[in-house]
Amino acid sequence: MARDSARLPPVDPAAAALSARLVARIHDEIEAAGGWIGFDRYMAMALFEPGLGYYANGRPVFGSAGDFVTAPELTPLFGDTVARQLAHWFGEPLAGAALRAGAAGAPTILEFGAGSGVLAAHLLNALERLGVPDVQYRILELSGNLRDLQRKTITALAPASVQRVVWLDALPAGFRGVVIGNEVLDAMPVRLFEWDGGQVAEIGVGRGDAAGGPGGADRGDGASPSFAWAPRPADAGLLAELDALAPFGVAPADWSVPYRSELCPQRDAWLRSVADAIEAGVVLLFDYGFPAAEYYHPQRSGGTLMGHLRHRAHPDPFLWPGLSDITTHIDFSRLAASGRAAGLAPIGYLSQARFLLNCGLLDVFGALPRDEQRVWFAQAQAVQKLVSEAEMGELFKVIAFAKNVPDDLGWPGFGQGDRLHRLDPVG
Repeated sequence: MARDSARLPPVDPAAAALSARLVARIHDEIEAAGGWIGFDRYMAMALFEPGLGYYANGRPVFGSAGDFVTAPELTPLFGDTVARQLAHWFGEPLAGAALRAGAAGAPTILEFGAGSGVLAAHLLNALERLGVPDVQYRILELSGNLRDLQRKTITALAPASVQRVVWLDALPAGFRGVVIGNEVLDAMPVRLFEWDGGQVAEIGVGRGDAAGGPGGADRGDGASPSFAWAPRPADAGLLAELDALAPFGVAPADWSVPYRSELCPQRDAWLRSVADAIEAGVVLLFDYGFPAAEYYHPQRSGGTLMGHLRHRAHPDPFLWPGLSDITTHIDFSRLAASGRAAGLAPIGYLSQARFLLNCGLLDVFGALPRDEQRVWFAQAQAVQKLVSEAEMGELFKVIAFAKNVPDDLGWPGFGQGDRLHRLDPVG
């Protein structure tokens, strides 16, 4: 994949050495597998390999010192606004009881992949201001480095609430409450495929043609051709995944040639595991993506695979493994179908902008004091990014599922602009 290396920042020697160790580890994996691994396995190692992967090596990931900024880090107004929907659920005398642990228990939130911990801190603070001070917060985070970061963040921003935060190693059985995931799904490993007009190939990963060991020959930007794309005929499982797109109006016959994209069975498995763990609750997910017909549009012939390095996007997943993020967009049609199959009822699907506006973002912003003009203008710019179609407002979507909750639970965040019907099969 081509990229403009002049736009990419330099990598320091210590980081380069860390990446080289991960490259060697993945090379060993490829050799042990006979010279080929699926891209999903490569992506899993590049992001999560213990001590070396992007989310596991302790290097800065989030915020200005990292590679990207999420909505909660952009402004506390994001968490303050989302908290209004949560307070509505938890505060209803009868309906809200379904989201509490036990008959008279506390309202409970379970966040997957809590990032820097900023969203947790902002939600806890905002819910207390909204009259829900007893929230029990659970974070399922497998990275020890990120757990430490989250604990430090919550201690600094929400010191009175940190004792109500518990880190989990696995999903709790019989969970009652709200499950939240912000930009969690996009990091789940995907399988890549390519259509040549007659056959489907799975695009995997092999060793590159460099002769100089794990680092190999320099490509001019400090990275090296350590890996190579390696196609092989698609197996029955991958072909079945593609066939499952047909009800949503996706037709390979309409695609340009060659056509490359991705599928993510791991998201289905994740949602099933969440559904199995929930006794009664709501799942609220924020991420970027499209309905299936848009995701697999004939003009999107290169898929959505993307990397992020020091706030610059690039298309090369082999660039600095362990130092560069790797993401793909979400097929929300498939996600909704997976939820239904797992026993979760899709409640709503809309743009992030519409959800935040429905929840009262402008009211939250309007309540800010203006005595510090510089702070006020910074928050005004953040609000613009959250809702602008040219920024995060349209690309990012919000989807919600429910299980065993009363019909009158109430969904103010989904009151206007719901697009759930766009995720349904065609015809």
